[in-house]
Amino acid sequence: MKIVLLDALTFGTTDLSAFDDLGSVEIYQTTSVNETLQRIIDADVIVTNKVVITKEHMDNSKKLKLICVAATGMNNVDVDAAKSREIELKNVVAYSTDSVIQHTFSMLFYLMGHSRYYDEYVKDGSYTQSKIFTNVSKPFLEIKGKKWGIIGLGSIGRGVANIAKTFGSDVYYYSTTGINRTEDFQRTNLENMLKECDIISIHAPLNDKTNNLLDYEQLLMCKDGATILNLGRGAIINEDAVAKIIDEKNLYFGLDVLTKEPMMKNHALLNIKNKDKLYISPHIAWTSVEARNKLIALTIENIKSLN
Repeated sequence: MKIVLLDALTFGTTDLSAFDDLGSVEIYQTTSVNETLQRIIDADVIVTNKVVITKEHMDNSKKLKLICVAATGMNNVDVDAAKSREIELKNVVAYSTDSVIQHTFSMLFYLMGHSRYYDEYVKDGSYTQSKIFTNVSKPFLEIKGKKWGIIGLGSIGRGVANIAKTFGSDVYYYSTTGINRTEDFQRTNLENMLKECDIISIHAPLNDKTNNLLDYEQLLMCKDGATILNLGRGAIINEDAVAKIIDEKNLYFGLDVLTKEPMMKNHALLNIKNKDKLYISPHIAWTSVEARNKLIALTIENIKSLN
């Protein structure tokens, strides 16, 4: 059995040697659009994180039996084409839940605690000139007693909600599907959440109901001083609207996901004035060492289960 890994660079230094026990393995760090077909044409199994696999690729890969998406979302594969050709398609779920939950709080603490400001204050020598032992020029607030809104109450959203509750926050949730219901937290509509919550974190998938969910008009509703965190999908928040409102209103944003990744060179968020109100991480919430190890282990199991 020939197994081809198309974008192993996304796994970082994760040990991939277990694939060798399953067959002949070819590992490519990255694969461009023009390289994909040549690399998979005689493969039995493809492992892809974000490399797109099209109907044409499947038509020309006669030996192909299984496409393993080393991720949860499968929008990079033509699902209908795989089904019609009886090519198995398997993804991995719930491998990064704890990692994303942790990064949610990491982003919040960075923004609420003004970590960038205080770190630079010490490292640039300013603290050595202080007349007192402390610095309270950038006041920060406690999570306790604050209203925390969750958009998307799946496993990640629920995990964040539980920890926020432990910190003493009053937790509210908005179900983007209208299906998720729980007695554990208070349900609310989007407008009330935006107007009343001090912290809002997004953990929803991208679909017709969430695409551009928070545009300029919605962000204008947000409570003064609120922190908005997006760890769902980039297009849920209009990034041009963020770039505009962040220099107009007292709002803080933490974004781990963007509409187009990697970030465009001329992105509006690179030109804002109030940079201390924005924290962008390059889609790393899912990438803890433990999460990546689990991702590879579950992908291996998907290959072993090949009929």
